Amino acid sequence: MLQGKKIVLGISGSIAAYKSAVLTRLLVKAGAEVKVVMTDSAKTFITPLTLSTLSKNPALSEFIKDESGQWNNHVDLGLWADAMIIAPASANTIAKMASGRCDNLLMAVYLSARCPVFLAPAMDLDMLQHDATKENLKKIASFGNRILDPAFGELASGLVGTGRMAEPEEIIAELEEFFTNNNALKGKNVLVTAGPTYEAIDPVRFIGNHSTGKMGYAIAERLANLGAHVTLVSGPTAMHTSNPQVSVKKVMSAEEMYEACVAVFPQTDIAVLAAAVADYRPTVKADQKIKKKDENLTIELTKTRDIAASLGKIKQKQVVVGFALETEHEQDNALKKLESKNFDLIVLNSLNDAGAGFGHDTNKITMIDRSGSVKKFDLKSKKEVARDIVSAILEKVHA
Repeated sequence: MLQGKKIVLGISGSIAAYKSAVLTRLLVKAGAEVKVVMTDSAKTFITPLTLSTLSKNPALSEFIKDESGQWNNHVDLGLWADAMIIAPASANTIAKMASGRCDNLLMAVYLSARCPVFLAPAMDLDMLQHDATKENLKKIASFGNRILDPAFGELASGLVGTGRMAEPEEIIAELEEFFTNNNALKGKNVLVTAGPTYEAIDPVRFIGNHSTGKMGYAIAERLANLGAHVTLVSGPTAMHTSNPQVSVKKVMSAEEMYEACVAVFPQTDIAVLAAAVADYRPTVKADQKIKKKDENLTIELTKTRDIAASLGKIKQKQVVVGFALETEHEQDNALKKLESKNFDLIVLNSLNDAGAGFGHDTNKITMIDRSGSVKKFDLKSKKEVARDIVSAILEKVHA
């Protein structure tokens, strides 16, 4: 899939630059032609000689080639490439990309590139979580660049957290999928639901659940990266997306989510119902905060609208994917839900599996379709799980 592809690999100053040697080797092994562009600070972590030996091309860092005055044409490099990868992308380089600051060869090539650009951030966890870095990443994503999320683990500082550069094998997989499925869903309209719903008890209290929306947002991003226009109906969550192909509709309650979904469902080609919708709401919402009393408080609950079942009844040509989070008789319950909601595919999570379910950065799923096919997956990051789910959707769409 990478055979004959022309790749510019940009390397900025980060201890993670050692991974760029492995990435270069894997790209060449996959049949790609690789040209490396380094910042000066990157050379303090890995030598140009190492990268030029592995890539079989000079590793470039200066505009001037040699004493004869010949120059490395950044415009030619930008036009030559089928894809550009900046890995590692330091906080400094990310800031320059966001502002368009052009003070080295790498930035000149980036600003000249007409190809897709991927970047793999690598930095300490506090740097990554700083508002300035988060805003810069959002801005870069809004330009259409693809960000390969950093991983959780031990960092060079000795701290443990998110900031590790994506592994070279993950970057290769991302590129291969891009070149295989690029624009596979172009022109398709997709509905994705994500996060919890909050059902108000009074102005300050609600019934809800622990869903963070991570899985739904990851799926929305993956679908958008394949060319789909995604309407993401999101319950209250701290998650966000800057992907220009994703239109976010924020809702609070199950009723609001129902109305938002019904409004767009007839025009959609695919629906992925990943939200954890509350099954019940208070029959009466108090107008004022309920004061604490000595006696017990009883709240009468009423069923909320079943969004999945409602969409299943009006489903026509759509491919609809549902989710089931179970604690017992998992597969039996998922199969019943698959039939009763008229899903084409259901994604089963079990809270009995460590690392799966709400709040985690990982998930472990089983996918079941209407033919009875059951496919189990190992524990993976939610981004990788999203890739698996979308691959199954592509099979349904193009069947």
